Amino acid sequence: MKRFLGCAAALGLVWAAPALTETTPVPGTPAHPSAPAALPTILHAGKLLAVPGEKVVEQATVVTRDGKILTVRSGYLDAAALGLPADTAVVDLRDRFVLPGFMDMHVHLSSGGSARNPMTRLKEGPEYFAINAYANGYRTLMAGFTTVRDLGSPGDSLFALRDAIRDGIVAGPKIIAAGEGISPTNGHADAHGLRRDLMEAQIRPGVCDGADDCRRAVRNAIKYGADVIKVHVTGGVLDESDAGTGQQFTDEELRAIVDAGHAMGRKVTTHAHGKSGIDAAVRAGYDSIEHAMWADEESLKLMKQKGTWLIPTVWPITWVGDTPEKVRQGPFKNLAPNSLAKLYQLGDQPKKMVRAAIRLGVPIALGTDNGIAPHGTNGYEMLEYVEAGMTPMEALKTGTVNAAKAGGVNDRGSIAPGLAADIIALEGDPLTDIRAVLSVDFVMRDGIIFKRDGKAGETGL
Repeated sequence: MKRFLGCAAALGLVWAAPALTETTPVPGTPAHPSAPAALPTILHAGKLLAVPGEKVVEQATVVTRDGKILTVRSGYLDAAALGLPADTAVVDLRDRFVLPGFMDMHVHLSSGGSARNPMTRLKEGPEYFAINAYANGYRTLMAGFTTVRDLGSPGDSLFALRDAIRDGIVAGPKIIAAGEGISPTNGHADAHGLRRDLMEAQIRPGVCDGADDCRRAVRNAIKYGADVIKVHVTGGVLDESDAGTGQQFTDEELRAIVDAGHAMGRKVTTHAHGKSGIDAAVRAGYDSIEHAMWADEESLKLMKQKGTWLIPTVWPITWVGDTPEKVRQGPFKNLAPNSLAKLYQLGDQPKKMVRAAIRLGVPIALGTDNGIAPHGTNGYEMLEYVEAGMTPMEALKTGTVNAAKAGGVNDRGSIAPGLAADIIALEGDPLTDIRAVLSVDFVMRDGIIFKRDGKAGETGL
């Protein structure tokens, strides 16, 4: 059954992984909306890592139906042996390494390219950012990331895209969306560097001050569509504020935010750079810490003790540059002086931090903060983890089973009966060479094939 027919298929274009940039062409709107494939599909895997962290099985069969994993069996079984109709479609992945679709717990799909310019927000509405997010989401899906957590986008742009993907209107990864982040006045998610009248004219629904006001902001975020609550406990590097990267919400405000989010069944995660903010968020019961750039051993040991997930976002540091010389030659060389000063100070500290976290056994789930680095380059985060001391298997876990646990995504992250049929295939063996994660040849999400034999566009069987 043919599900999605995009411009790429119509023009015979081939998506060449992993050489993705923010100008890579993206297929247009598919011709036919689609629900998960009702008919069964048989996949024959040369090597199958059904549950990262467990044993690789040589020569395996996976059957999907109605968007779910129906069965996982040893050997190459045909339709008759499986009790399926004789004309059941078979996907030959016998020369491929098959594993669950990757998951990224920290992206900004609406950002990147011209959308990164703060002036764009003053000129364009949420529709513009939703379309940009669609293009970036498609790139991410083609890189093998079938689930992402978007932690900050303007207005309702990501809620609309999330729902359109869910309903089969457009192709993309499953999205867990935060919408606008929760921030104190003049915090990381507030407006900076503009004239007073322009800053005051911008609607920032997540900006709050005081415990009661912050409870209101969290409840409103959930009311209007947030799947997860994203909080800005500290200042950030790339904003134009000169208020630093230390703790900005009070302990009382932090407790009010996390209590309000948990009371309504949402995970609560936080952007945190400075040690004081990291420690305060961990003590307050936040589910995960994003970045944790200036976490020291005391902070990391506290995270391990509390079972707080670390989402390190190391890859963008390599992309932007971890020395002043690299920054001045890179894509962020024209940042505002306040931002550049913070970036220079940051240096390679995130890489030192993640090495310490690995050594201490802090639970780590994959997050890239892409929107800073180009969308579709998410797999490079696993290369960073291996360079920092993880084994390839441990790195694969961060982007599958660990990410599923950190994000509360209970139906994905492994290949097992009853779970969502999110399956990818690599050209090489990532346990031998982790760079194989950059060569994704096959992508299935919810039982729908979006990429096959390295080609994107027309999908399905």
